Amino acid sequence: MTGPGGVVPGGVVVVGAGECGTRAALALREEGYAGPVTLVGGEPGHPYERPPLSKAVLSGAADLTPLCTPERLVDAGVTHLAGVAATALDVRAHEVALADGRVLGYERLLLATGARARPLPGALVLRSHADAVALQARLRPGTRVGVVGGGFIGLEVAATAAGLGCAVTVVEAAPRLMGRAVPERLAARVAARHAEAGVAVRCASPVARLEPGRIVLADGQVVETDVVVAGIGSAPETALAAAAGLAVADGIVVDGSLATSAPDVFAAGDCCSFPHPLYDDRRVRLESWRAAQEQGVHAARALLGDPEPYAAVPWFWSDQYELSLQVAGLPGAATEEVVRVRPDGAELWFGLDAGRLVAVAGIGTGTAVAKDVRIGELLIAQRAAPDPAALADPGVALKPLLRAPSPVG
Repeated sequence: MTGPGGVVPGGVVVVGAGECGTRAALALREEGYAGPVTLVGGEPGHPYERPPLSKAVLSGAADLTPLCTPERLVDAGVTHLAGVAATALDVRAHEVALADGRVLGYERLLLATGARARPLPGALVLRSHADAVALQARLRPGTRVGVVGGGFIGLEVAATAAGLGCAVTVVEAAPRLMGRAVPERLAARVAARHAEAGVAVRCASPVARLEPGRIVLADGQVVETDVVVAGIGSAPETALAAAAGLAVADGIVVDGSLATSAPDVFAAGDCCSFPHPLYDDRRVRLESWRAAQEQGVHAARALLGDPEPYAAVPWFWSDQYELSLQVAGLPGAATEEVVRVRPDGAELWFGLDAGRLVAVAGIGTGTAVAKDVRIGELLIAQRAAPDPAALADPGVALKPLLRAPSPVG
């Protein structure tokens, strides 16, 4: 059924069928919303999880992991439009135009458009299932794989490729790996594990250009390759919002409740930047699975009128080989650090600012650090100022610190 001018009427339209958008669509029903919900996704097929792409999918050990069953969307009354991109947004008319010619009217709109991999001419990227399938077909024993970028994605690709018997070289322009997100001590441990696996890691090595079969570095050195993968970060998908006149600055600008500068339009997930109350309302943009999931739920409530600001502690993780790396909070906000080395070989790093805990990171085998990082996350949320000596001592349990009367304002 269409309305005047061929416009399809609809209550809530969600643009983006990834983790954030799908979670938001389902959360609307869980919150009791009974109106129409339309989920618009540019990729064909059912919504799926992205974290396994660089691990199980790339290794060939597994295929797609669905975000939910198709039946769940049907049962929830969510109309999923797969393989059709949103091409234009008219915020005055409350309409979204689609690539197939349809126009959707909306009462409230959520932009969950995510991010895209930054391209490097001549290199493959890993962002979608199609990307993973294309890359997986190239990874054979003895294949020379050059990975440009020493962040999470680049290193996860390197670990998977090394496990498949490829000869892997990682080139990173910065002085060390994972410089933006991971404390130096833990990044050094990851670098050592890659070296142990036979991966050649070259830091402080900017790329001058790619040529057929090789990476030419700025200092003139050459890395011979059969395939090159770019892991040089991602850029938020803001084109739709910017063309509609919404405020954009390293993402779609939203307030604490994820509302954009346009009436009845919200944004969440990788595509948005928001003021974080735990960090003096510093504007941040989070590219993580948990943030996408949590912001999807938060956005659903905001669409229904809940003004509560989003204040969840940022959390990231990366699995490489047998190691699991977890980070809670923002390490860049720390002005001092405390390290705890446990008897089992796991390490924890605590970042403080003016005595207050603002970040915690851990590395260990499997789930070894999960519990301690979770406790650290709760301490950050409490604005706690734990005793640095207690944080450093592996003989002192962290959980009792949650009850300590040490929060700061």
